[in-house]
Amino acid sequence: MRDGIEASSDRGERSAAAPRFGLCCTFLVEPIRFRTTTATFVSTLPARERNRHLRRIALHNAATLVEAVEWCAAHGIGAYRVKSQLLPLLTHPVFGYELAALDTRGEVEKALRKARKLAARRQLRLSFHPDQFVVLGSANEAVVRSSVAELDAQAVVAELIGAEQLTIHGGGAQDGKRAALERLARGIDRLSGRARTRLALENDDRIYTVRDLLPVCDRQGVPLVYDVHHHRCNPDGLDEREATDAAGATWGKREAWVHLSSPSGGWKAATPRHHADYIDARDVPASWRGRRITIDVEAKAKELAVLALKGRWPARTAAGPRRVDRPRAPSG
Repeated sequence: MRDGIEASSDRGERSAAAPRFGLCCTFLVEPIRFRTTTATFVSTLPARERNRHLRRIALHNAATLVEAVEWCAAHGIGAYRVKSQLLPLLTHPVFGYELAALDTRGEVEKALRKARKLAARRQLRLSFHPDQFVVLGSANEAVVRSSVAELDAQAVVAELIGAEQLTIHGGGAQDGKRAALERLARGIDRLSGRARTRLALENDDRIYTVRDLLPVCDRQGVPLVYDVHHHRCNPDGLDEREATDAAGATWGKREAWVHLSSPSGGWKAATPRHHADYIDARDVPASWRGRRITIDVEAKAKELAVLALKGRWPARTAAGPRRVDRPRAPSG
């Protein structure tokens, strides 16, 4: 256990040729559905009914998380990315709430802990990927404060369910990358212990590359999630094996996490950043074969795409890196 994080990734044995595949957030055909709500709707409710409404959704979503974990475990899927809005409006400036105050009978917490125990028993890794409005390196102090609050709140939920990480992007590059990355490092220092121990950075497809983020990861002791699709759209001179090795080293003894997707219109599309329904086997980096890694499959066909990739692994992989030489964002 690492600072309260159950290291389910390090238990049990798996074939070196078979990575752990991850499903992201929602299901396409399975009748496993999370509920949500909006501040606009909640604002129309009397205070008492508002709390009942939010409690019902929280209890439904906690039970649905148990279903999702059970389904993944039953189908040999080794990781699951939990919806960041598992508890809708948790940190809303007007309608936000403390789970203990909302869940007075402890039913929601009980269901969340059930998901944690099941995931640990079935060696299923759980994670969160907070929304894009979380920008620790923003030049706007209000944005940084709200980002810290969001990550700290999600870390509380992550602790309840045993989620190992909160993955964020570097954010914007106001005043240039160097200044923005310094702000990012300072923002990381403002997180609670439970949030910081779960934080991971991810290279993006427009601004921050693997090479950009590695110094921050090394300095702050934060692991880097390598997204190969983003790397192909936003190259930095590292080839895919080098990037995989460098990102993997930031995880220490833990199993590294990577992201995989294919472009919906192919690599020659005007905008190859959008995700396809399924993974093209040629987009699986050859250097990933035989590695002990967790691969989050970011595909619109959701569980169908994960099962399809898992079923044909080891897939026919790309002979070399599939780069997209597109205009890069200004380096600042």
